[in-house]
Amino acid sequence: MLYQIATFLLDLVGGLLTGACLLRFYMQWQRVSFANPLGRVVMALSDWLVLPLRRVLRAVRGWDVASLVAALLLQLAQYGLLWLLMGAGVAWVWLLWLALFGLLRVAITGLMGLLLVFAVLSWMPARAPLADVIARLCAPLLRPLQRILPPLGGVDWSALVALVLLQIALIVLGHVQASVLMG
Repeated sequence: MLYQIATFLLDLVGGLLTGACLLRFYMQWQRVSFANPLGRVVMALSDWLVLPLRRVLRAVRGWDVASLVAALLLQLAQYGLLWLLMGAGVAWVWLLWLALFGLLRVAITGLMGLLLVFAVLSWMPARAPLADVIARLCAPLLRPLQRILPPLGGVDWSALVALVLLQIALIVLGHVQASVLMG
């Protein structure tokens, strides 16, 4: 029971901080301003780790490497702590794999969260302040689907299809992770 509680808390904190670093990277990549409530939360959650890393790691072709490395370090710390709690042996080589799979899992679930918020905000009659920011972040995912899927009955189904595809990606990721770790 204590292991389950510790796992839950580490996953919650690790996922939140990793997600903030990944969202910081994604917002910079999409050139979305941080001068909004979401941007301020992302900065508050990730500055403590990203800013010191930026002194060592410079951006590469406009890509914020420090945010990606911060996200990976957070996943390494999360899985390292779980590894120690389990009393695992010397197989530390698997730790990097667990962190990489964890990073992909956080990225996919973060995109799913953005799409859910986008869908809910699209049903609201009045525009919420974050609606434009969320729409800009979801646009790269939805645009290809919107080209393929015409609106049915005046409803854009691209967000629902994207959520289904991301859920399938999570399932595939879980099976790939299991096959890699099982040998």
